[in-house]
Amino acid sequence: QVQLVESGGGLVQTGGSLRLSCVLSGRAISNYASGWFRQAPGKEREFVATMTRSGTDSDYTDSVKGRFTISRDDAKNTLYLQMNSLKPEDTAVYYCAVGTTRFTNLIKTRSDEYDYWGQGTQVTVSS
Repeated sequence: QVQLVESGGGLVQTGGSLRLSCVLSGRAISNYASGWFRQAPGKEREFVATMTRSGTDSDYTDSVKGRFTISRDDAKNTLYLQMNSLKPEDTAVYYCAVGTTRFTNLIKTRSDEYDYWGQGTQVTVSS
């Protein structure tokens, strides 16, 4: 059974940092493309960052480029999202997800491309 469990969310002031973690159990994370999405109150879930199955390529939504970094530790079967210079508009529930793919370097930015999701972790940035 594939399960994703996120942690690391919390309350931080503007300009602060947080690192989100997402542990995958039941499968090797290196077999999947992986990503982070977020959903703010009253808004649709949106793409934040993704990493290819190979782990060599990544992509970000424009609003977080230069501030957020996605990474993966295959030995720990864990996906990370390092978030720096946080802004109030980053406030949301953050979800990690993994998607099955035959292609090692396919970038996935749509939520319907992902097969398994975590339960979400709340990030609140105060002004």
